[in-house]
Amino acid sequence: MPGSVNAPIIVTALLGSEDFAWADALRRAHFPAERNQLPAHLTLFHHLPPSALDALKRLLIAEARMAMPPAARITRLISLGQGVALGVESPGLMAIRTQIAEAMQGLLTPQDQAACRPHITIQNKVAPGEARALLNALRQDFRPRAITLIGFGAYWYRGGPWETIAEYRFSRSGRSRRS
Repeated sequence: MPGSVNAPIIVTALLGSEDFAWADALRRAHFPAERNQLPAHLTLFHHLPPSALDALKRLLIAEARMAMPPAARITRLISLGQGVALGVESPGLMAIRTQIAEAMQGLLTPQDQAACRPHITIQNKVAPGEARALLNALRQDFRPRAITLIGFGAYWYRGGPWETIAEYRFSRSGRSRRS
């Protein structure tokens, strides 16, 4: 991949198709169109060095193969000041993220070393009043809801839309547990 050597890697949790469609429709409806270069996403790591790609691939393949899809819920709306996000709770996903972070120790940026607060941004880069208005409107009908996580995505970041490196889908279902 020409140019990939200098591009940082972003890692996300992949949403199931119904949950992705719902969150992405919210994002398309409320994110300024001229700034919305990405579909809805749940970022786990914002900036891993390209030199970590081989190790990262091995970790994501192993986690996707061995881990059960972790339970996850959208539990709250989050004010971003200039936007709104859906707050996600998933102890299982955070445990997987912690394992990956430990394996990538020494390679993480300060942002990725900090505590992860998983969320899906549906609006950003608007005037604070516009963000408050959306937050208040969404609060009217907000109900926590379960979401399905289906794996991980890894992407090159070059300042615009992300370039997919690979997706790693969970191969185990929550219905059976093999030892």
